[in-house]
Amino acid sequence: MLRRNFLLGLSAAALAACNAPSVPVGPDGLPLPQLYRIAPGDTANVQFRMLDGVNALRIASGRGPVQLNAQLNAAAATHSRDMSVQNRPWHFGSDASSPIDRVRRVGYTGDLRGENISETYENETETLAAWMNLPETRDVILDPNATQMGFAWFQEPAGKIWWTLVMGS
Repeated sequence: MLRRNFLLGLSAAALAACNAPSVPVGPDGLPLPQLYRIAPGDTANVQFRMLDGVNALRIASGRGPVQLNAQLNAAAATHSRDMSVQNRPWHFGSDASSPIDRVRRVGYTGDLRGENISETYENETETLAAWMNLPETRDVILDPNATQMGFAWFQEPAGKIWWTLVMGS
């Protein structure tokens, strides 16, 4: 009996020492946002998570899936970096280029269907959810004529991420 009590006490002490990592909370009691860092080797993983998310939403809405396109990825990457340089999220480049200009510069010969942009500290899944909450950006993602997608970002040293999604056909 003494041995059993000793083992139970030892087990309780061990469990008490196992504290779950604490998550910082704000004054409202909700968890504070965590800095999302994208490692250089994570490019394909992030792009395919976004592609999977977009295609799941498209299929659920009765649309066909899209495929990643290297040229549209390049146009998106160029614009993400340029938005950071300009320090503002908007659809025109620092050289006054439009989304159509940018996809043509990278050699894309299909039709541009639309472009979504964002400036945030959120990950790609949260960004996609935010885009789906706005009719204008949701329409770009669910465009029934879209067959190809480009997706890229630029992350500043402090963590801010400039996201660009380009849809084409």
